[in-house]
Amino acid sequence: MRRQAILIAALLPLLLTACGEPEDTRPGQPVAQRRAAFTKILKSFEPMGIQLKKNRYDADQFLLHAKTLSELKEGPWQHFGPDTNYPPTHATGKVWSDPEQFEAARQRFFKAADELVLAAGTRKEAAVRTAYETLHESCRNCHKTFKD
Repeated sequence: MRRQAILIAALLPLLLTACGEPEDTRPGQPVAQRRAAFTKILKSFEPMGIQLKKNRYDADQFLLHAKTLSELKEGPWQHFGPDTNYPPTHATGKVWSDPEQFEAARQRFFKAADELVLAAGTRKEAAVRTAYETLHESCRNCHKTFKD
């Protein structure tokens, strides 16, 4: 019995890794590239949200994160090519079946990111909160429609 427990304990990590997502092995790894680009954006987005949620607004840091996010905003989109709807993507088929709606969502994101930088430049927390929520809403709406 003890031998079985040891064997199960040794095999469990291997079995769990086998259940993970498939690796992106396509040339150029477009799915992996766009996911990495979104992760970089998120690393700028999250600290801003934490500042606002915890009432720790720091105008200098917020502006830095807003500018970084704006600089990164175009990174993921080039990796949504016509043949990139395959695992491990979490994008829905609607990205490709309704490109006009997807483009409109992308443009709303760009505009909201630019408006966040402008609001952060004013250093007024109320303006920043409004612009941050607009950006957050653009992300949320896109995810509802275009992400599993």
